[in-house]
Amino acid sequence: MSDDSKNAPADDAPGIQPENAFDAAADAGEPSDGDGLEVLQAQLDDLRDRLLRAVADADNTRKRAAREVKETREYAVTGFARDMLDVADNLERALGLLGEDVRASLPENVKPLVDGVEMTQRRLASTLERHGVKRVSPEPGDPLDPNLHQAAAQIPADQPKGRIAHVMQPGYVIGERTLRAAMVVVSAGPAEGAGPAEPKPASGSAAPGQKPGSGLDVEA
Repeated sequence: MSDDSKNAPADDAPGIQPENAFDAAADAGEPSDGDGLEVLQAQLDDLRDRLLRAVADADNTRKRAAREVKETREYAVTGFARDMLDVADNLERALGLLGEDVRASLPENVKPLVDGVEMTQRRLASTLERHGVKRVSPEPGDPLDPNLHQAAAQIPADQPKGRIAHVMQPGYVIGERTLRAAMVVVSAGPAEGAGPAEPKPASGSAAPGQKPGSGLDVEA
């Protein structure tokens, strides 16, 4: 082989020529600078979306944990408070048996006992309220609230139909939850034909206001 053949230009070598390298890369499907920016922008948008979702999830988890802690602290005494309601009811029933006339006739050595029971009832009520347990005491004529009241019966009464006619047992709530619904009697409206009875005229030897021969007092 001659020296001329050894020193031949590299352009004669087989393969891709330098001036055609860019065209060959384009034909091979390699991304251009514009395509690369679009890919990077898509990746950036995806990362930003993931970051926002992660921040939102963390914030929701923090709020949920704070709410659970608050509810746990607020309703921790629910079971104990429900058991104490029987004690409150018994104290109230005992004091309800003592009318003013009965109190006045009590011996002097018994009155301190009654005062002690009253103080115990007030102290129990204040203790329950301090722990978030509040008494529900509806009045006759109040509207019936299914969330706070439990209708035990329905009777004719002077109150409008559907209103509370009588309270059998007070209720209690703790926080925003009903610990025990108040037991009430609901009015069915005035009885048909209800009204003051008209006394019938007396005749013969019947007493005034009585039906002859029956002895029935029609004014009762």
